[in-house]
Amino acid sequence: MGLTVLDAGVVIGWMDDTDAHHGAVNAVLSESRSRGDYLVLPASALAEAMVGPAGRGNDAVETAMNLLGAVPVETVPVDGQVAVETAALRASIGTRLRLPDAMVVATAIVLNADRLVTTDRRWPFAAALGFEGELIVV
Repeated sequence: MGLTVLDAGVVIGWMDDTDAHHGAVNAVLSESRSRGDYLVLPASALAEAMVGPAGRGNDAVETAMNLLGAVPVETVPVDGQVAVETAALRASIGTRLRLPDAMVVATAIVLNADRLVTTDRRWPFAAALGFEGELIVV
């Protein structure tokens, strides 16, 4: 049992069965649930993941939120501590890590997560940013 932070791409890949990451994301989420992991999604990543459903209307947003609740995935706020950690990450590496991505990494650092799951292949250096858990790139 542990704490796993999810990136927006993971949620997008899980909700869309035509997404290239769908199979790999399902496997990782199944493994996490089997371990009894507590899954969290930063509010910033939720906003990213909801862009597609929002474009399809309120019913699609409601369906997506119900899917997340069924997993279950808890949305966590971007609080002051995460904001400061995000700023520190961006200051240390410049713009090589986009602000939304830095917020996800910062959330994992602040929460002392065991795992951070992303579909972004540019993240293998996240460990060098201060995240000490397992980075899973699907």
